[in-house]
Amino acid sequence: MTKVWLVTGTSRGLGRALVEMLLQRGEKVVATARQVDAIAAWTQQYPQQVLTLALDVTDKAQIATVVKKAIAHFGQIDVLVNNAGYGYFGAVEESDETAVRAMFETNFWGLAAVTQALLPQFRAQRSGLIINISSDCGLTTYPALGYYQASKFAVEGLSQTLVQEIGPLGIRLMLVEPGAFRTDWAGRSAGEHKQTIADYATTAGQAQAHSQATVAVKPGSPELAVKAILKAAADPQPPLHLVLGADALVAVRQQVAALTQDLNTWAPTSSHTAFGDEAYWQ
Repeated sequence: MTKVWLVTGTSRGLGRALVEMLLQRGEKVVATARQVDAIAAWTQQYPQQVLTLALDVTDKAQIATVVKKAIAHFGQIDVLVNNAGYGYFGAVEESDETAVRAMFETNFWGLAAVTQALLPQFRAQRSGLIINISSDCGLTTYPALGYYQASKFAVEGLSQTLVQEIGPLGIRLMLVEPGAFRTDWAGRSAGEHKQTIADYATTAGQAQAHSQATVAVKPGSPELAVKAILKAAADPQPPLHLVLGADALVAVRQQVAALTQDLNTWAPTSSHTAFGDEAYWQ
């Protein structure tokens, strides 16, 4: 059955690849981007299937307008894909607060605002799927990406809470957690620190240099990532976590193993902190 998708951040990268595949498959799409000229060509090629609209996800008034126009045009929205976002490089101490807050406005608050704007429609339908494009950086960590990872950890926490609230209403949610894919995420789209502290050269500095130098040779294919997303989205019970990329699987499994080891090692200490456990500490 044909669905109506609303996708943010479609001018490049994973968002663009997703819209192109959806249109090729005959789906209907509300494609949004800050600069609508970058996606206007779709309206010529797929005039009956696509509605392109300008959207800065940090602008709540514009979000409301987009949602209203989308529903008026297609009648309803079946799937929301919160894809808009960008990276930021810098050691925690090096990072610029103003730039980091701006990134959070897009990566976290923008995602939350778009989701809030669509939830009334999904509740009325008693159906809908929310796909939040997170990152393996929402489950594990790397030097130089502390604040970006913090924004994705926030997305993970919000999403894992939201799914408990909307599940009984027939609304589903899926987190997509890609590893290293060949998009512009670490290139032109990324922000970075302006000051450099020599003490971090072999940790954050080295990690940043490697990530930015290998933008064009990342192992992940955006087109295959989209196929994986669409396969999971079509499942009656989509996963809450869809980790994409062999590199991401390794990193997340290592994180889970380290957490499990801490839990097991410190279980006696963790479990003896209630009133009545005083004897354990004597």
